Amino acid sequence: METTRDDNTTENDNIENGHKDGAVAGHEAEEQTLHRRKVKGDSKDHEVEEEVKEVQSIEMIFKDTKVPSWQSQLTVRAFVVSFVLGILFTFIVMKLNLTSGIIPSLNVSAGLLGFFFVKTWTKFLDKSGLLKQPFTRQENTVIQTCVVATSGIAFSGGFGSYLFGMSKVIADQSTTANDSQDIKDPSLSWIIGFLFIVSFLGLFSVLPLRKIMVIDYKLIYPSGTATAHLINSFHTPQGAKLAKKQVKALGKFFSFSFLWGFFQWFFTSGDGCGFASFPTFGLKAYENRFYFDFSATYVGVGMICPYIINISLLVGSILSWGIMWPLIENRKGDWYDKDLSPSSLHGIQGYRVIYTRKETMHFRNILSSAEAKAASFDDQCRTEMFLKDQIPSWLAVSGYVIIAAISTAVLPQIFKQLEWYYVIVIYIFAPALAFCNAYGCGLTDWSLASTYGKLAIFTIGAWAGKDNGGVLAGLAACGVMMNIVATASDLMQDFKTGYMTLASPRSMFVSQIIGTAMGCVISPCVFWLFYKAFDDLGLPGSEYPAPFALVYRNMAILGVEGFSSLPKNCLTLCYVFFAGAIIINMIKDITPNKYAKYIPLPMAMAIPFYLGSYFAIDMCVGSLILFVWEKINKAKADAFGPAVASGLICGDGIWTLPSSILALAGVKPPICMKFLSKSTNNKVDVFLAS
Repeated sequence: METTRDDNTTENDNIENGHKDGAVAGHEAEEQTLHRRKVKGDSKDHEVEEEVKEVQSIEMIFKDTKVPSWQSQLTVRAFVVSFVLGILFTFIVMKLNLTSGIIPSLNVSAGLLGFFFVKTWTKFLDKSGLLKQPFTRQENTVIQTCVVATSGIAFSGGFGSYLFGMSKVIADQSTTANDSQDIKDPSLSWIIGFLFIVSFLGLFSVLPLRKIMVIDYKLIYPSGTATAHLINSFHTPQGAKLAKKQVKALGKFFSFSFLWGFFQWFFTSGDGCGFASFPTFGLKAYENRFYFDFSATYVGVGMICPYIINISLLVGSILSWGIMWPLIENRKGDWYDKDLSPSSLHGIQGYRVIYTRKETMHFRNILSSAEAKAASFDDQCRTEMFLKDQIPSWLAVSGYVIIAAISTAVLPQIFKQLEWYYVIVIYIFAPALAFCNAYGCGLTDWSLASTYGKLAIFTIGAWAGKDNGGVLAGLAACGVMMNIVATASDLMQDFKTGYMTLASPRSMFVSQIIGTAMGCVISPCVFWLFYKAFDDLGLPGSEYPAPFALVYRNMAILGVEGFSSLPKNCLTLCYVFFAGAIIINMIKDITPNKYAKYIPLPMAMAIPFYLGSYFAIDMCVGSLILFVWEKINKAKADAFGPAVASGLICGDGIWTLPSSILALAGVKPPICMKFLSKSTNNKVDVFLAS
């Protein structure tokens, strides 16, 4: 999948020759924009004109700053800081794993704290006259990559889901499949061995596709983009006037987002409390997950993502939670047992899960209209650097094959129920699913690693069968698949950050490998502390109930019963939507771009089917803000929009850190703000008055 060496040489020469022309073309475009937007006698418009005149590309601002070699980007201090932050972030992710099970993106937090620690250290050395190597944005990116890779294992390792779901503690909470062949209690030794075997495959599976994802498809990767903006702003050289204004805008909205998250926290002392549960469109819509949850993160993501992505999400939300699920719920008692709980996979939840499994992909560049335009100076510089330090395709392919071979031999020794040919089948299909997950994450910032893991549960569990330890085999297969697809999307997210900060792909890949290796040791050790320190770990009502562990085990139990146990017409609907997605993608590919750009993307439409509509509404609000801003003042929106969006994402992301520390310390919010219907409120009043 890589470009040949001769092609690279030609492309790089063309890029170098085009730097000057690109800068001139960019300046001419700015002058034309000024001419179109000029309004005489208006001081505010005049100020905007002056700002636009000062607009330089990010890389033009850094043109006098030397980019260190890829070896120089990998410093000892970077990995020392990464190790310390990796431990801190692993505790945070583990805590969230074992409580709510919802893990936010920590890319931004890692980038900020990495900058803070190293900058403090280098300032001290500089004053002492001992500083030998300055702190660069590339080194900052390496730290961020390593920290996220380390803490990411705490999620993909399944400590709050599939891995802990194998234990006797969770098995005893189920009425079936709780005999010895379907139970494997945690042990530090086999967990570390398992993670080392399966965690590196995802890095090699999509490595040859990095150019396609980042340069050819121009995927957004919102968290990676926001992190890059933040890192670039930290290291902006003195004298860049407009850049300083952009940093100021980022800081302003960063502070607002952080303080907004802090303010919301006071009202979330119980389940369903706080602004995130505000029934924006009424209680009935709220029951169907239609509401605005006041998330600064996804408003910012909506400002970064293309309009068609956000519209596709909204279309998917309306189609699923507005039409399909209410209609299917009306078939309760006919298509499925009316006495089942809403979370049962034999009921409505089965339709939601299966639909998401069968979604297809769109392989066309959604920004293809940009191909007709000259590449910007930034893109030229970044593309040149991204293609400079190539990682050979043979390394990716041979690495995947070697690790897969070792894994195929060793995994059946760890899990006797997981036959070697099950593992081979997983590794044959895993690269395609890893690509799908990385692509989807690039579009919407959502990683559906757990979704693909559940597909492995159903497939391998049904293949192994109930009488041959199918439950444990399904959970183990889920772990293999989740580790591959999760690390693949994380790697591409970090490659996007590296692309925008001129960090070498080689240094990024090495940092990812080192971070993954650290995570394979740190995460099991942190889990072991929780496991030994809390005797009631995994029990309902305890401080750490690990709610998703039982969910994953129940899915595995359902999986061994086969797809025939799913509710009526479930697979039929799955096949219809699978075919529909392919048809939509074909139509989009053969339609002229001026019409195709208005056709929704099936991949983006699929995500709300399972997760709900709330984040899609947040993102559409972000799109609306940007759209209105561009109508009022396009020049200013273009100059400051990315900074504002990044500030919203970063501030909310950083708030995750203190909120998690407060939770670890047992500090709970003082207020529960909950919204009730009139009838429910009357019942509460009567109860309180009695």
